[in-house]
Amino acid sequence: MSISVTDVSRQLVSVVIPVYNAERTLDACLASIEAQTHRDLEIVCVNDGSTDGSAQVMRAHAAADPRIVIVDKPNEGYGASCNRGVDISRGAWVAIVEPDDTLEPTCYEDLLACAERYGGEAGVDVVRAAYWRVFPDESGQGEHRVSCPYHGRVRPRHQPFAVGEGAELLRHHPAIWAGMYRREYLSEQGIRFVEVPGAGWADNPFLVETLCRTDRIAYTDARVYDYRERDLDEAESFAGRSPLTPLERWNDMMDAARSAGEKDPRVLGALALRGVNYALITVQGAGLDAPGVRELVTSSMERLDADAVLKDHTISPSGKRLFAEVRGLPEPRGGKAGYLAHLAGEALYRVRENGLGFALRTARSRRRGNRL
Repeated sequence: MSISVTDVSRQLVSVVIPVYNAERTLDACLASIEAQTHRDLEIVCVNDGSTDGSAQVMRAHAAADPRIVIVDKPNEGYGASCNRGVDISRGAWVAIVEPDDTLEPTCYEDLLACAERYGGEAGVDVVRAAYWRVFPDESGQGEHRVSCPYHGRVRPRHQPFAVGEGAELLRHHPAIWAGMYRREYLSEQGIRFVEVPGAGWADNPFLVETLCRTDRIAYTDARVYDYRERDLDEAESFAGRSPLTPLERWNDMMDAARSAGEKDPRVLGALALRGVNYALITVQGAGLDAPGVRELVTSSMERLDADAVLKDHTISPSGKRLFAEVRGLPEPRGGKAGYLAHLAGEALYRVRENGLGFALRTARSRRRGNRL
């Protein structure tokens, strides 16, 4: 069963924006949502106890646009704010937008058209898309705008599909905002954000929950979202401030995959890569002997199949050495040729997608951790 283009054009999309002290960027964010070519939107601004001028920005926009709904609540964190927004949403579809980002003008038109191609609500639970990465250039005076790391790489044999056919979606930034979700699917499956203080990387387990509980995922390679990054090493910087968080959320991801009954080796391999990389950035950011780090890294790596990790050519030699160390295994030997071939392929991809200058900048930023 499919739905007509006319029906799609009238479907309500609830856009949930968790807001905490985003006064500087919120105006541009809301303006990009209000200007969407798809007009049937419910814009749910969840004010998570902001102490700056965010509330005034929301109220100014709400006074001019009746589609905006404002929820004020005490500060509870990103996950609790997203849950609150989803709970009150009325749309057929729910999307998340972070308040320091913006949307391409046809974002929801493109996502709805993708859903419609594969049966609309009757055939699709999740629609995912590519996105733009936007970050300061090296001079600090301008911006770079480059493709996300899975653009052109999600190639399922058919659509809709189970996530094993698009495992690239699990290998990189969760990017849960580059898409939308059937609201009844979230409700039926009991899919919620974990509620932890601050941002807390709550998007990581939500990624697994939404993608591993269905075989009705649709994908478009259209870049619909502008994700603003401070620099190329945000994850490492965060791990230095909150060293246990990345692996705590990765364990939530593994729990979610297990609960969903996930057994596809492509999915488990993608999760293993993320786990080893998260262990690396934790150790690089805080040190293996920082309080609680060694214990968490060890218990996390014990969840992975040693043979699969040590044979995976996408996992860096430094990641394999750390894995072997905490597991009490002999230091890995060989395997560098496969990893170097993988690096060469990644370099060619980056040059093709974003040019030689960005590829060189990325290589310099990653050299310290020997990690992609």
